[in-house]
Amino acid sequence: MAVLLVIEMKASGLKNGSIVDIDGAPHVVEQLTVQTPSARGGASFYKIRFRNVTTKQKVDRSFKGDDVLNEIQFEKREVQFSYQDGDRYVFMDLADYSEIALSETDIPEEKPYITEDLEGIQALVSDGRILGIQLPSAVDLKIAECEPSMRGASAQARTKPAIMQTGLVVQVPEYLAPGEVIRVDTRNGEFLGRA
Repeated sequence: MAVLLVIEMKASGLKNGSIVDIDGAPHVVEQLTVQTPSARGGASFYKIRFRNVTTKQKVDRSFKGDDVLNEIQFEKREVQFSYQDGDRYVFMDLADYSEIALSETDIPEEKPYITEDLEGIQALVSDGRILGIQLPSAVDLKIAECEPSMRGASAQARTKPAIMQTGLVVQVPEYLAPGEVIRVDTRNGEFLGRA
């Protein structure tokens, strides 16, 4: 199926997950920061980090609130991770139960967050071809390795690196130990809390 719809949208209307046309290529909004000037009548600026849907390259741009961008509507299919076969990641389309296989090279940024039976994943489809996947904004991962927890460490204490079950390294508070499940932000790899 081809791209469904292109809609003109103001920068102030964008949100995480929106897909817009930048220089002729689809880019997904990953991070959005609003800067409001202190002077009266000053226009708000929107600093946006985009990721190219096909090449996975990051692009940072700034816009005024009423700058117009072309939002692209792709067909989005809800999928669930099923299994890994060598360097192929196989997902199941939850609408028709068909399998969708993507190579490790198709999902280099998403790979460290994918666990068995992970739900909330959306496949972006254009012309019947899967362009990529969008993960939920946060996932639960189990700590596989880290230094022993510090006795008496508080929640405000220093952090330490921890290796997750997927190989992702996350800075976690000192009081956490291997085997604990934590919530991790998929946009920046930051610790959000215990799951």
